[in-house]
Order: sequence, then C-alpha cells, then structure tokens
Amino acid sequence: MSDELVPDPSQMRASDADREKVAQVLQRAHGEGRLDLHELDERLGAVYAAKTYGELAPLTADLGMPAANLPSPMPHHLPSTRIGGTPGPTTSIAFWSGVDRKGEWVVPASHTVVAVMGGVVLDLSKARFAQAETTINVFAFWGGVEVFVPEEVTVRVDGAGIMGAFEDNTHKTPTIPGGPVVRITGVAIMAGVEVRRPKRKKIRGEKRAELED
Repeated sequence: MSDELVPDPSQMRASDADREKVAQVLQRAHGEGRLDLHELDERLGAVYAAKTYGELAPLTADLGMPAANLPSPMPHHLPSTRIGGTPGPTTSIAFWSGVDRKGEWVVPASHTVVAVMGGVVLDLSKARFAQAETTINVFAFWGGVEVFVPEEVTVRVDGAGIMGAFEDNTHKTPTIPGGPVVRITGVAIMAGVEVRRPKRKKIRGEKRAELED
C-alpha cells in the first residue's frame, strides 16, 4: 500500500466504541458539574454526528481528558489489512429458511448467495477478503438478501431485478480508498437485494440510536 492511500489519522473513520467512549466522558463531566444539561445534549448530538477522529477530539478538549484516554486510530483498521487469509464458505443458501453470516470470516474471491422464499444476511463489517476483488453472485426468488458493507470496502452493484430490485444505499457515506472491492451481481425475481452500511449500535445512556441512514 502506497503512502498516499493512508489517510490522515484525524480523517480516519471513528468506530461506535470511540463515540461511546467520548459520550461517557461527557456524561461524567455533566455529573461533576462541568457541563450543564444543554451543553451535554449539544455535545452528545455532535458525538452522534461525528464521522472521524478529528471531529471527536474537540468535544473533550476543554475537559482535561488525558491524551492517553482519547480514542485514536488503530493500524488494523487500515483498509489494506482486510485482504488475505484462508477463504471461508463459497455459498450461502436459504430455501424456505434464513442464513445470517457475520463476524470474522474470510470472503472467498467468489461467493454465491441463493435465497428462495427465504432470507440471507451477509455482514462484511468484520470480514476479511481472500483477494483484493470479490464477486458476490446473488439469485433471489421470492426472498430477500441484505449485504452490509463497511466504508473501507468499495462496492459495485450491477444486479438485475425482474419484478424485484438491487438497491445500493452505500452512496450515502463516503468510501475510504485503498481497500477491497466487492462486486454484487445476479438476479432478483420478485425479490429484493439491499446493499447498505453496517448498523451502528445505540450509545449507552442515550435514547437516540446512530444508524447508517
């Protein structure tokens, strides 16, 4: 990976754990009387909206938070480190049933998804990829397929729908360059294939959940 593909640390994407850590600091500061309720609500709103480390840092700058406790980019989050490993399953098949494939797994160069009157969820949030380019071939009939693709993975969707559709919602957030490329193709007959960013967990102690859309 060339140097120009490594983003400025302050511009790297923050994780849900990073946002939660900052939210806890703000809530502690409120409990100690250093922030009033209005300031707390205002800053928590900024936490939920923050996408990068550079946006999180100013929210605690005046609270004396030790630098060692501040969230910081981790090298293993770099896009290029997601490539490599022993390939996992080559198929995900749901026939009148459901398949939920997630967690840490290695996506092979070609993965086939079949959903016939059933549903398949492919979560690539923590996945690695056997090769730099991956093709996911989908056949869906009276079923549904959801594919969650993180920001450090470039996605290309070109499947065909027959009384159905392939819907790409990843354009709502920017893609970090230098990572794997995933092409999602195939056919959906009276079925839906949706490609989107991973869901984000609710930050503890708050009613608002931070989701991808």
